[in-house]
Amino acid sequence: MAETSAGSDRYKQGLKTRRSVLGDAHVDRALNRETEFDRPFQQFITEGAWGTLWSRQGWSKRERSMVTIALLAALGHDEEVAMHVRATARTGATREDICEALMHVAVYAGVPAANRAFKIAKAAFEEMDTEQGAGNENGGTQK
Repeated sequence: MAETSAGSDRYKQGLKTRRSVLGDAHVDRALNRETEFDRPFQQFITEGAWGTLWSRQGWSKRERSMVTIALLAALGHDEEVAMHVRATARTGATREDICEALMHVAVYAGVPAANRAFKIAKAAFEEMDTEQGAGNENGGTQK
């Protein structure tokens, strides 16, 4: 996979959207840890997830955020749940929105999946509140 797509318009749009949702610090850390081995994967998710799906018209970032959290929780992708809960500081999804999304997880994917996701979300909110209290620019979502 020697050919790179990092200069494509879709990649550029994906990087812009990825930064707007996850924040510059998160994206910079991911890109700085990129190696020859995982570069194709990083380009793929930047173009596919962020440049195509998250950049589509029709749904707001808030709506995409809620659906993404519910799907990740239902599938048990704990680390990704936490990352996307933190991203709500930039997507506009409120804590009430996340609660509602996780209530759907309880009914449609099971109480254990929702229970775990609620614990993860609560821990992420505590971290965000602590950062916000310390004057960090990556503060918490609405309460």
